Amino acid sequence: MNLLSLSALVLGVGMHAQAQGAAMPAPPPVPVTDVMVLLTRKPSVSVSDLMKVLPEEARETMLLYLDGKIDQWYSRADGKGVVFFLRCNTVEEAKAIMGSLPLDKAGMVDLEFIPVGPLSPMRLLMKPQTGETGTK
Repeated sequence: MNLLSLSALVLGVGMHAQAQGAAMPAPPPVPVTDVMVLLTRKPSVSVSDLMKVLPEEARETMLLYLDGKIDQWYSRADGKGVVFFLRCNTVEEAKAIMGSLPLDKAGMVDLEFIPVGPLSPMRLLMKPQTGETGTK
């Protein structure tokens, strides 16, 4: 099951409960297991200036990956930058990691930090629904 169909299933459970007049419990807080970082080049930075720093950036990024701080990294398909998934429990920790990299130190990139965790509403699917007997 892909993430989109899983999300649709969770949304459907919530809509079903609302249609039945059942109050939806507030989902539990989502524990942060990773921080997604969107890195984009600042518009004022030329590609040629970026290329001067990029070899050192690549080396430092690889070391973070080998140290287990970067879990996944991707190029954005729209060509606007890079997406990292850092093994962090806080945005502050992710900011410290990214702040150690040459492109951020040089002020050449913008960074957006998004804490992520397990799909918490899935817990709603784990609880028996009202009137469910468990037998068929």
